[in-house]
Amino acid sequence: MMFGMMMWDAHYLWLMLPGLLLGVYAHIKLTSTYGRFLKVRSAAGVSGAEAAREILDQAGLHGVVVGEVGGHLTDHYDPVKRTLFLSSENYHGRSLAAIGVAAHEAGHALQHQAAYGPLQLRMSLVPVTQFATSAAYGIFLLGLVLGMAKLAWLAVALFGVITLFHLVTLPVEFNASRRAKERLLRLGLVGSHESGAVSQVLSAAAMTYVAGLVSAVLNLLYWVMLARGGSRD
Repeated sequence: MMFGMMMWDAHYLWLMLPGLLLGVYAHIKLTSTYGRFLKVRSAAGVSGAEAAREILDQAGLHGVVVGEVGGHLTDHYDPVKRTLFLSSENYHGRSLAAIGVAAHEAGHALQHQAAYGPLQLRMSLVPVTQFATSAAYGIFLLGLVLGMAKLAWLAVALFGVITLFHLVTLPVEFNASRRAKERLLRLGLVGSHESGAVSQVLSAAAMTYVAGLVSAVLNLLYWVMLARGGSRD
């Protein structure tokens, strides 16, 4: 069986271009917005670590650890270790950007506590998504070499899992931001006049996930087209 298109052809490049451009825009937007409010000290004067700790303690999550991790914007919540990791600039920083990012990660811990459905689904998808990311291209190429349409469609299914993971990630991230802003205001960690700045930082971060979903959908579409073309040969 011969496939009508190859992986890195012009069709692939044109199809992926919108996602690539959106990703570049999202990165620039996040970098500029985060950088701008990283210089604006919060009125409350608390650090990102202190803000996260107060949100967690207020929710009864005393067992969730707030730790420091190296790198730039490497902040994340690990549901297995029940640890909230903040990059050094956000762990120690007392800016609106640092507090916003820290509160967002604390929002994921609140989701975990509440057994928030989309977060539970994303957690369950992590192992298969990791496998799909590492295996999908190889399986598709094996199907191409051996002329086995079933292998090609198996690879497409794995690309579908990756796309599903990106899709589920959107409500998880948006909901964490909503929880973060609500807790920051309720606890007085940011004032009403500062909430707009925090919203801008979190919205810019969310745009990167939107770009990731768009790229995943377009990538899936390409491999479906390729598999269908090969099935007809």
